[in-house]
Amino acid sequence: MFSLCTKPQQLLRCAAHACRSLSSSKVVEKKTCLFEQHKAAGGVIVDYEGYDLPVYYKGDSPLIADADTIMASCHWTRSSASLFDVSHMCSIRWTGKDAEAFLERVTVCDVANLPVNMGKLSLITTEEGGVVDDTMLTRCSDHFYQVINCGCAEKDIAHFEEQLGLFGGDVNMEVLWDTRGLYALQGPKAQEVLQGIVGAQIDLSKVAFGECFNVTVGGHNWFVSRCGYTGEDGFEIFVDGDGAEPAYDTLVADSKVRLAGLGARDALRMEAGLCLYGHELADYTPAEAGLTWTVRKTEGAVPFLGYEPIMAQINDRSLIKKMRCGIIPQGGPAREGTPIMSKEGEEIGVITSGGFSPTLKHPISMGYVNKPLNKRGSELQIAKKTPKGKVVLKDALVVKMPFVPTNYYKPE
Repeated sequence: MFSLCTKPQQLLRCAAHACRSLSSSKVVEKKTCLFEQHKAAGGVIVDYEGYDLPVYYKGDSPLIADADTIMASCHWTRSSASLFDVSHMCSIRWTGKDAEAFLERVTVCDVANLPVNMGKLSLITTEEGGVVDDTMLTRCSDHFYQVINCGCAEKDIAHFEEQLGLFGGDVNMEVLWDTRGLYALQGPKAQEVLQGIVGAQIDLSKVAFGECFNVTVGGHNWFVSRCGYTGEDGFEIFVDGDGAEPAYDTLVADSKVRLAGLGARDALRMEAGLCLYGHELADYTPAEAGLTWTVRKTEGAVPFLGYEPIMAQINDRSLIKKMRCGIIPQGGPAREGTPIMSKEGEEIGVITSGGFSPTLKHPISMGYVNKPLNKRGSELQIAKKTPKGKVVLKDALVVKMPFVPTNYYKPE
């Protein structure tokens, strides 16, 4: 009999586990420009990749959805609009006449055919076909704008510098980090909130998911991209340092907006079936991760790093031996690193992310499973450890992702 544990307390434990597993070993933590605002709103601060950031909020601040619960933040994001401080992530501005060709070399994106004011999720790859990091890449009128993960930024930048030395040409990399605000406004009411702020400057009903634009708010330029990592409609807003705090004040002034922290962000991205570097990405190929839709299928003027091994798996799927899939475990959440077993007791994979779904009210997980048991409907077992260290096998089921339907916006 397949049953589910639905204890909401698991959500806090999952969030704490996720933050510990991703936390940096750096001694000195950095702070975003909103650190004092997070504390004032009751933010429970943790070290995340060297930054002091809120995992959730508690108390009676009118800026939070409900006291002490990540679940309430997730529900608010799914029904209204939540504001996430993602200023810890690193931005890069690329300029120069050869910037397009260089980005076609270091990412799998079809940069040459990327329209102006349009962004796409892409991957930074190695010669061997592995993934250095996932990234958002946007073509602007006179430059390319890129966002990379905080925990990978130093490694990514070193990788780019090495490739620039090999590539040559007219390419300039400007790193924009810790000098600006980057906020994610996410949820079905995000458009209504932002439209009330930008007024007649732009009609957001005509802006598709992935498109970007510039507006002026309170005398400051906002670079806005319709994107996010929650599965909901939303916008990411880039504001230079002197405009970062005024932008925050403007966004939270709307009663439809509440603050949300790392715990809610991780739960929402798992519900949406989205990868997190260090979990679903790192030791896996784009094909294994189910991300071949990000890969341009032609070599182009400049083949991307790892073109041959990556395209070999795309063109011959028999070379793919394991695949990322969605898993519903029986009982409590299956943690990262938990072995996945066949019904016959053979180890066939590993859990990469696991937690409690506030929307579905039961545990969900992602992991890599050997073919053909990665197929939807496959019955598996999870080798979980009890508090006393005993290994017990719990039933699990492979299911379709996303776990919760996504709501990315398309104009009518």
